[in-house]
Amino acid sequence: MSKLEVKELAAPSGFDLKIAAGETLDLKSQGTVTMPAGAILQVVQGTTGSQAGTSSNSYQTIVSASITPTSTSSKILIKASCTCYLGTNAGSRSEFTIFRDSTNVATGISSTSMLAMGGRSSDGSITISYPNVTKLDSPSSTSAITYAFKARNNDASVGAFNWCWDNSVAEITLMEVAQ
Repeated sequence: MSKLEVKELAAPSGFDLKIAAGETLDLKSQGTVTMPAGAILQVVQGTTGSQAGTSSNSYQTIVSASITPTSTSSKILIKASCTCYLGTNAGSRSEFTIFRDSTNVATGISSTSMLAMGGRSSDGSITISYPNVTKLDSPSSTSAITYAFKARNNDASVGAFNWCWDNSVAEITLMEVAQ
């Protein structure tokens, strides 16, 4: 076991800190605290292990989580992953992206507005993909925001398209980054 012993603690310029033995240091109680650019202010995670699927070529939610940024200048770093199974139609593919509420954050990045793709072989064999997406978003908001990791088929006739396949877990992690 490690022990940290502090004999003297100096307050940052402009703060008057009085901490007695056994008390907790809470800078927020001392007034406004500004974290340096790049500091992680909060982390939120959403997970699901419920296998679901679709044959639709419109985006369906795999997993989501909500976060309330502390500043309009903050950015949100989004990381999401899952395991997917795509049936046997040759040439079909699964497409993955992130939505901020109802807005696809990949819009304008590519002509298909997706962040990742699970491909298909030309012979129509079964494909298992492990999409991992990362996106840095600038929501410019201090209201609650829901981010959703979504998927769709480019071919609605593909039939079997499942995520959280074979008891795997899908997850999304949201990190507020100070700017």
